[in-house]
Amino acid sequence: MFWYTLTPLDVLLFRDAKPFTPGERAWAGSVFPPNGHAIAGAMRSLLNRKENLTLKGTFLSYKKELYFPRPLSYVNNSLLHPVTWLDEQSPNQQMIWDRLSPAPLLLKEKESGKGKEKENKLEQKPRQYLPFSIVTKLLNNEILNPEDWLCQQEESSQPWTVETRSHNAIAPDSRQVKDADGYFVENAIRLHSGWSMAIAIDRKIPNVPTSMRLGGEGHRVLVEECPSLGEQWQQLQQQSQRNYERGGKSLAYLITPGVFERIHKDQKAVCQPYPWEWKLAHTVNSNQKPGNLVSVATAQPLPISGRIQDENPNKPTIPAPQVFAAPAGSVYYLDRPDILFAENLNSQPGKALEKAKRWRQLGYSEFLWISYQDN
Repeated sequence: MFWYTLTPLDVLLFRDAKPFTPGERAWAGSVFPPNGHAIAGAMRSLLNRKENLTLKGTFLSYKKELYFPRPLSYVNNSLLHPVTWLDEQSPNQQMIWDRLSPAPLLLKEKESGKGKEKENKLEQKPRQYLPFSIVTKLLNNEILNPEDWLCQQEESSQPWTVETRSHNAIAPDSRQVKDADGYFVENAIRLHSGWSMAIAIDRKIPNVPTSMRLGGEGHRVLVEECPSLGEQWQQLQQQSQRNYERGGKSLAYLITPGVFERIHKDQKAVCQPYPWEWKLAHTVNSNQKPGNLVSVATAQPLPISGRIQDENPNKPTIPAPQVFAAPAGSVYYLDRPDILFAENLNSQPGKALEKAKRWRQLGYSEFLWISYQDN
């Protein structure tokens, strides 16, 4: 894999997958960082090739250091724990909850007062993206200081600014905005100075540095090769694999949006916030076979939609059906590490497996494994 930074030369526009038609819905939704479909489409145009690409990302980078979304399993600097993993003497064990769903997450009693720290004199804000150095600590089960979760002097809590921009068109021979398609509003993304997007691709891009169109309205990014990002990624992958092989209670840290879709017998596609192949560890009756998944820390799903190309290349593409992805930063608690359907060598061949592998090729559902430490 070859690693590159994508540095915006202007604002960027990435619309989300919600249906949008000027005049019918005047506000166009936006998403950032861009998903794998947007990156793959831009890369195919740059390489002038139509074959499938394998991607890693999209991540962020600052001064040639990888940044990853803050894990949603933390409140301030305190880790949440599944109720079933708490001490047997804990009063929370008496909690009544729906056994058809993942177990509730709680702070341990001894951690309940940690979140209320004194105001920092520098008024540091919490990081929404963690640098490679801090994520390495997480994977190595090192204790993080409260300062590790806070922005440093040159950092921003969210490393981009959203700029709201209106678009309108004037009707001919009039000073009025067109009624049907003359007015809509959308959000532009301005990445802060020093920040870039980071991706890896399975082929070398010629003639770098170069510029590439990315997103809507022809805005461009500067593409530069950055091998040091690959070295950081390799270190994380090696430690993640060691944690996976160690077994035992583990946390699966999702660092790109996770697409977990299944087609049911009535041909309806259903998405959920965790892999369908990961069965819940707790059961509701003796006939069920327990799995490994105990609990999930996640947030609002992301709507994603690609394009479908007809076999005839002269025909235009059409929007693909929407899927709803678990956001990057989601964390999954398992009694022991489990494997994804797309990566299981024993998975039954077919269209479902091909589709799952294609999602993985586009960079979705990327995990880092962390060994759970009960302390």
